[in-house]
Amino acid sequence: MRDLSVEAQSWPITGAFTISRGAKTEARVVVARVTQNGLTGQGECVPYARYGETEQDVVAAIKMQQQALADGMTREELQRAMHRGAARNALDCALWDLEAKLAGRPAWELAGLTQPRALTTAYTLSLGSPDTMREAAAKAAHRPLLKLKLGHGGDEDVARVEAVREGAPRAALIVDANEGWKAGDVVPLAKELARLGVSLIEQPLPAKEDEALRGIESPVPLCADESAHGLEGMKRLVGLYDFINVKLDKTGGLTEALSVIRCAKLRKLRVMVGCMVSTSLAMAPAMLVAQQADYADLDGPLLLAQDRAPALHYDGSLVYPPERELWG
Repeated sequence: MRDLSVEAQSWPITGAFTISRGAKTEARVVVARVTQNGLTGQGECVPYARYGETEQDVVAAIKMQQQALADGMTREELQRAMHRGAARNALDCALWDLEAKLAGRPAWELAGLTQPRALTTAYTLSLGSPDTMREAAAKAAHRPLLKLKLGHGGDEDVARVEAVREGAPRAALIVDANEGWKAGDVVPLAKELARLGVSLIEQPLPAKEDEALRGIESPVPLCADESAHGLEGMKRLVGLYDFINVKLDKTGGLTEALSVIRCAKLRKLRVMVGCMVSTSLAMAPAMLVAQQADYADLDGPLLLAQDRAPALHYDGSLVYPPERELWG
């Protein structure tokens, strides 16, 4: 017999986290816990309004699975019972954690993976004025990989990247437009960003307009984020993007995320593993997926005023695999 509990939580962000769609000062997360034989597995998700998710709907969707979980629902059955998204992510990761605890074996071993290692994560700079972003970059200049949130294209975005490059001359740079650019801006802006040493451009166009990317020659590789969710639609991304950003809240958990990674590699798409602004509990399962990625962007806890305990260990931009007291 399994018991289910669900809790919405708020974690303050240091300052504010700003992207082209707006700013926030707290991370709102939902934690699902599944208990069996005195052992509890837990998973964390972030409801995301961009995909029509609300905190109330996510909590309700998780609670709807209470009887099925009590009856012994498996992870495979969960994939069929729930739509891809944040709610399924929390439950899927909770079931992985519970299975690991019941088996007395780490989750990576149950998944047939090699033992995870420490990874270098990108560190995100919020959208701001060029001067503000230059100052933020100077403070983070010791980090090897910075990810910049950009605005709506044009000279102002170029000025932001120039300012960051001045503040952090040796860092590798990724930029994330969060669907903010127009189709005609992509190649001209990419040429400017290539000049500034940018390694990757994430989601330049709105997902519904990204067919305009087919056949263009960008001097900087392009990465799908809002255009890439789970296994469905992967074929269409070939020829539009060079990379996909895999996030557990989009794939609906670790189970599908591992399948997405395999599918991406078969289709010659390279991979970034990303996150929402959330705690170490959300990062922990993503660490397993990130072992197979070209880039890890798992800095969510670094943006918080306080993380949960126990937490992942960060040493600068190096993030270590979770201890089993946290997850898995």
